[in-house]
Amino acid sequence: MNRAAGDIDTLIRGFVDGTVDDGAMTAWLKVVFERGLPAEDTFALAMAMASSGQVIDWSGVTGPIVDKHSTGGVGDAVTLVAVPIAAACGVKVAKLSGRALGHTGGTIDKLECIPGLRTDLSIEEFRATVDRIGCAIAAASADLAPADKKLYALRHKTGMVASIPLIAASVMSKKIAAGADAIVLDVKFGRGAFLAKADDARRLAELMRTIGVRAGRRVATLLTNMDEPLADSAGDALELDEALTMLEGRGGSAPLRAIALETAAAMVRASGVSAGAADSDAARALSDGRALEKFREMVAAAGGTLDAFDRSWPAGVEIRAAESGRIERIDARLVGEAVFDAKAGMTADAAARTGVRVRRRGGDVVKKGEAVLVSWLGHHDARLELAVSIDAHRRASAG
Repeated sequence: MNRAAGDIDTLIRGFVDGTVDDGAMTAWLKVVFERGLPAEDTFALAMAMASSGQVIDWSGVTGPIVDKHSTGGVGDAVTLVAVPIAAACGVKVAKLSGRALGHTGGTIDKLECIPGLRTDLSIEEFRATVDRIGCAIAAASADLAPADKKLYALRHKTGMVASIPLIAASVMSKKIAAGADAIVLDVKFGRGAFLAKADDARRLAELMRTIGVRAGRRVATLLTNMDEPLADSAGDALELDEALTMLEGRGGSAPLRAIALETAAAMVRASGVSAGAADSDAARALSDGRALEKFREMVAAAGGTLDAFDRSWPAGVEIRAAESGRIERIDARLVGEAVFDAKAGMTADAAARTGVRVRRRGGDVVKKGEAVLVSWLGHHDARLELAVSIDAHRRASAG
């Protein structure tokens, strides 16, 4: 370990045990936030945070273990679809997920819409489910990378979240502590992502890949656009419903399907279970019902009753096109923020069923008064009207 790496390890250990206080850590974070951090030191930071708690040991579980991570977005139900697809292809998938961060949704919140389902699996239960079923999605244990949780809270409090080295170290510390042999990283950019610019997302993806490879993991990265909601829905229960619809072969948004299949195929390739037919294997596992069956097995193993999930919806409030023309974009950030803010003060059950459905997307031609979004927010939010950008100069093509 070089001197800088040793200093970072000492700093992180001190922060966790309390010998380094918030003031000293804030001063260090400010330097990193303003000046950046060399790749070597970013790797050292990730490893120090990963080793601050328990690291999952997968010895005794047959086959390579694969994990995936998304940097977050609106309507990002990819995990709910891609994980069972990959598992149906023979991949052992161990996915530790989180809750919503700001305007971006959380996989754990979506899964918990299923009555009886537990996401607080112990590490032993998590390992056993992956071994027996082939996949598991659970909330990250507090014992994994506790330094990251404490450091993120301080970054959020001091407004120093949006730093590429700090994001990279944070994400990879949790992935390394989760112990998987291979990791697929879905790095998003655009209006609804934490990083708006594709170049920044590319830098983050490369830095995370470098950290993972240096830590002995196989790493694949995807860059995906988050200008519009990925699913045709935003909101926990709505997104779960759409993911199930897709697994059942009855629809779902084309962008969600494409990225879910791309992610699942990347997981298959990273695992080594396919010699080169990963894309067709993933598509087949979705179309023939094996992925749906794997999802059902995973839910049952976590105590959930999938058939008890209420998939009926009352009439929502329609957001209509203010003029005729071609839709330029449905702004993912505005939709996500409207959904997030609407949940404030609600009971957990009411918050879970709060959301928005997307009826039309960028590139679609609409006529004035046609429904573009449907809202279950419980109140009017002008951001939904602002989210719909229409090029009125192209009325002629609207017919």
